[in-house]
Amino acid sequence: MPENNKKSFLSILNNAGVEAYQPKFGEKYMNKTQLIHFKRILESWRHQLRMEIGRTVSNMQQDEATNYPDPIDRAVQEEEFNFQLRHRDREHKLITKIEKTLKKIEDNSFGFCDLCGVEIGIRRLEARPTANLCIDCKTMDEIRKKQIAM
Repeated sequence: MPENNKKSFLSILNNAGVEAYQPKFGEKYMNKTQLIHFKRILESWRHQLRMEIGRTVSNMQQDEATNYPDPIDRAVQEEEFNFQLRHRDREHKLITKIEKTLKKIEDNSFGFCDLCGVEIGIRRLEARPTANLCIDCKTMDEIRKKQIAM
């Protein structure tokens, strides 16, 4: 894997300040150490998203105080606000998904496919910690969605 792709792949881990998990030979899947690893990643991610939402609200309040006399400038400002609000709405939904995933860690159901119960896998979970489907079930889900959309 090229170095640039590797950095992108591990950005969630880097932002959380953790290294990729190195499984030990013969260890049980989703043992206490692995659950702590993923809990740390998810809590860090949630914290970063909450900080971003707070900064956006603060920036929007400051920008709103600016009264642009030019209608085009006001329109640009409103469009920027709309874009930021849509982006923050997606982040808020992601925070909700992170919180659901943290609950799965607490009840020891994290790391297993919601449909078939098979292990999702450490690397897939590090790439997308909120994944709740194994790769096979996710692929089938995407195929079904494409067929419905046609």
